[in-house]
Amino acid sequence: MHEVAVIIPCFNEELTIAKVVHDARRALPEARIYVFDNNSTDRTADEARTAGAEVIHSPRQGKGHVVRHAFRVVDADVIVMVDGDDTYPMDEAPKLVSLVLAENYDMVVGTRLSHFSAEAFRKFHLFGNRFLSRTVSSFFGQEVSDMLSGFRAFSRAFVEQVPLHSGGFEIETDLTLQAISKNYSICETPIAYRHRPEGSFSKLKTFDDGFLILKFIFRLVRDYKPLQFFSVLATLCVCLGLIAGWAPVRDFVLHAYVYTVPRAILAAALMLLGTVLFGVGLILDSQNRHFAEQFTGMQKLSERARRERERAEKSANGRRAA
Repeated sequence: MHEVAVIIPCFNEELTIAKVVHDARRALPEARIYVFDNNSTDRTADEARTAGAEVIHSPRQGKGHVVRHAFRVVDADVIVMVDGDDTYPMDEAPKLVSLVLAENYDMVVGTRLSHFSAEAFRKFHLFGNRFLSRTVSSFFGQEVSDMLSGFRAFSRAFVEQVPLHSGGFEIETDLTLQAISKNYSICETPIAYRHRPEGSFSKLKTFDDGFLILKFIFRLVRDYKPLQFFSVLATLCVCLGLIAGWAPVRDFVLHAYVYTVPRAILAAALMLLGTVLFGVGLILDSQNRHFAEQFTGMQKLSERARRERERAEKSANGRRAA
């Protein structure tokens, strides 16, 4: 029997949290439901506890910190993550869990962009989500349609092994990019997304959090795709160098003398900088491949240890039954 857990990061969701817990219990009756209260100032924790969830106080502010906390303390074969704002349909949760268990996906994402109500997305959110998703798809070579979805299911291996760094609303971006860069198997499945109930308000700040997500993507592309990142910078430097060097070359061809010496120096510096940047990208890309091989080896050892643990548990259960 596989253990399933539902984690619900919450901050001031007293109007909706009880319904989310009840829906989770109805959809996954055997699952343990955890509400991680992130310093709520309303009755979120009381409502969750009354609804039957285990409430765990997560003191470090920010959704990313809460998810990392949840991954540390919750032990299950499959972990379902959902927001506490009642915008995601919990009746879709069994489908996400079955994809992890039956199809061996490490992360299943409930994508919202096929079926959503007219009021579900705030102004610019839909455009921003699609822009960010396409940016990630182009840089990392894997199609991502809804990078910011908060409704996901994870395998035990993913939860135990993936290194997360974000502290705020960029946590979904972190989860997606870590899964892609570490070669975890990812699946997207469409869900119906609805708007928040009346009186419930989103904590997401459109431009501030959008900028944080963009900055986070920038850092991860630099760290995990260094050859592409530095190649773009190198190409830019080389193009600028060619533009700056056109006049000195023309002078030399026509007059056998360079009259625009400052532009010649600028062109040489830009060409040299482009060469250095490309070399840095090559070195870092080689190191990344080496680290990826090490991480793959650690994954295999972890999977072997998990299988041995399961065999030991089955053997112990058989002896007790006898």
